[in-house]
Amino acid sequence: MGTYINNYVMVAIFLGLGIFLPIAAISVVGRILRPHRPTSLKAETYESGNKPFMESRIRYNARYYLFALMFIVFDVEVVFLYPWAVAYNKLGLFALIEMLIFVGMLIIGLVYAWKKKVLQWN
Repeated sequence: MGTYINNYVMVAIFLGLGIFLPIAAISVVGRILRPHRPTSLKAETYESGNKPFMESRIRYNARYYLFALMFIVFDVEVVFLYPWAVAYNKLGLFALIEMLIFVGMLIIGLVYAWKKKVLQWN
C-alpha cells in the first residue's frame, strides 16, 4: 500500500513541475532577459511603413474563421492519409476498410459544412 502512495506522490510532483517550470520560464525568466523600453511609436499598428488610416481591431465575419478552421481540419486529415498510402501494400484489406470509414467520416463532415453554408464567402 505504501509504494502505491509513493508512486502517486511522484506523479503529483512531476505534474506540478511540468506545470510550474514552463510558466516560470515564460514569465519570470523572460521578463528578466528581455529589454523593456516601451514607446508610443512601438505601440502603433505596423502597416508596412505606412501610417495607419483606420482602427486595426475591426470585426470580421465569423464565416472566415469557420472556413479557415475547415481548411485546417481537412489539411491535418490529409497528413493521416499519406503514411497509409505509403504503406498500403503491407497493410491489407483491414486497413483499406478502416481508411474508407475514415474518409467517409470526412465526407460526412464536409457535406454537413456544405449544408450549413460554411464554405460560402458571402
